Amino acid sequence: MSGEHFTVGQRFQRALLVFLSRLPAGVQRLLAKPQVNSAGETMAPDVALLMKLGESGPDYSDLPPAEARATTECDLALFASRIEPCAVEEEIVVSEEVQLTRYSNGTPERGLILFFHGGGFVIGSRASYTAPARMLAHGTGADVVSVEYRLAPDAPFPAAQDDAVVAWRYVVAHAAEWGVDPHRIVVAGESAGGNIAAVLAQQVRGEEVQPMLQVLIQPVTDLLEHRPSQDEFASSPALSAKQVAWFVQNYLPEGTNPADPRVSPYRASSLAGLPPAIVNLAGFDPLHDDGLAYATALLEAGVPAQVDREPGLVHGYLSYTAVSPSCRKATERLVASVSTALDTHTTPITKAG
Repeated sequence: MSGEHFTVGQRFQRALLVFLSRLPAGVQRLLAKPQVNSAGETMAPDVALLMKLGESGPDYSDLPPAEARATTECDLALFASRIEPCAVEEEIVVSEEVQLTRYSNGTPERGLILFFHGGGFVIGSRASYTAPARMLAHGTGADVVSVEYRLAPDAPFPAAQDDAVVAWRYVVAHAAEWGVDPHRIVVAGESAGGNIAAVLAQQVRGEEVQPMLQVLIQPVTDLLEHRPSQDEFASSPALSAKQVAWFVQNYLPEGTNPADPRVSPYRASSLAGLPPAIVNLAGFDPLHDDGLAYATALLEAGVPAQVDREPGLVHGYLSYTAVSPSCRKATERLVASVSTALDTHTTPITKAG
């Protein structure tokens, strides 16, 4: 949903959220006391206010998946920044199952970022992630190809993983005609998309063309082990335990083994030989510990892994760039981190934590 299609009520809601997000931090703290996590980190005041407002809103996990998609698509459009279009924005139909949008500003020598949106494998779309895709393209100079993959429950596991491989094969085959060196392709994704990117990197390991980098933004990495951050932030308005359970119920067919590495990439028998990684985490995210565990496992396997933490933010902050200056700045830092990795051709090894 583009801005010109907002109703009067939606325009007012967006304007109000933008106004509240720009109040002085001291006023925001009076309206919503920021939470402090177990690490002693304080939630950003504008995010705390946004979370308080979200507590009283409807929960999409109470809806059938199709209705949940419609509701969240509207919300994502309301909360996202209006980013200037790229010089080239090309729609590509790979198959009935897989569609792509290619964003390019005419500097394909920088590389290409194959991006998978978030949404728990059930909601979300490449359209609702237009803002972060454009920010990546503008901020890194690389082409960005955003993937529309099939969603559960209509197409449950392993449909998304299968579609990711199709998208990978397509961009590798067409990179040269876009002026991109196929050895400078990055796989990236947020939340469920981070899972898809991590699994894809494992699936094409050892092939002649592999990703030069994997960018895992608040990724789902392990559906087997229950870690402390899941309990600490179980009631988070950004991603609650109830919503996580709803996603899993819709995504995994009955009898699926959660230890399958295509479900839980952390459970792969070996992580050796995978591309360098940037693992981006947030201090108030129930998936924080899962992402940190994966980064640690990569390092232990000898894979360079850079952990970027946003201590005051919540799950899905990429989607709040219009209504939270803190989230906008964090997204810009993420883009800069990816750009630096493209500059240096690799990512530095850093301590996981």
